[in-house]
This record gives sequence, structure tokens and C-alpha cells, in this order.
Amino acid sequence: MKKSLITIAGIALIALSGQAFADEQIEVGKKIYERAFGRGCGTCHDIASNPQLTALIKAGQLDRAKFETTLKEGKGGMPKAIAEIMKQPSVAKAGYGEDQAVDALYKYLETK
Repeated sequence: MKKSLITIAGIALIALSGQAFADEQIEVGKKIYERAFGRGCGTCHDIASNPQLTALIKAGQLDRAKFETTLKEGKGGMPKAIAEIMKQPSVAKAGYGEDQAVDALYKYLETK
């Protein structure tokens, strides 16, 4: 009986820590979106005439790989954004590298 309770408690703890990571990741992604380039990604991407990132991601038209490529190389009038993303205090505080920061931003946009 004790052994099964310990196992259940361990599984619950793992689930909670996974949820805590997911919550942190979304929060970091939100801060990136709101603060990149000093005014936030939404300054351009929340305008109807520009690509609507949330809608494109949710519709499956912008996958993670294309998203990362655009952040690293720029596209059209959008500058390369990865350097600005990596300057964000929330990224440094979380100890994220480039891939983790892109994951966080993409995850936030999936849930936005």
C-alpha cells in the first residue's frame, strides 16, 4: 500500500513539474511577444494587413520550422528577430538558448 502511494505521489509530482515548465514557457513566450524590439511583435503582427501569427499557427499554415527560419533570417519587411529575442530579460532569467526561446514564443502563440 505504501509503495503504491509513493508511486502515485511521484507521478503527480512529475505531472506538476511538467505543467510548471509549460506555464513558464508560455509566460516567457508572452514576454517575448510583448517586448521584442522594445514595442513587441504585436505592434506589427496584430495589424490586419500583416501576417497574423496566431491564426497562421492555429490553422497549421506556419509550422515551427518555418517560424524559426523567419525569426533567424527575416522575411519581407520583417527583420531578423532572433538577436532581439535573446536580449529579452525573461529569456536570460529562464536560462533559455535560441531553440528554447523560439519554442516558448511558438507555444505562446499556439495558446494565445
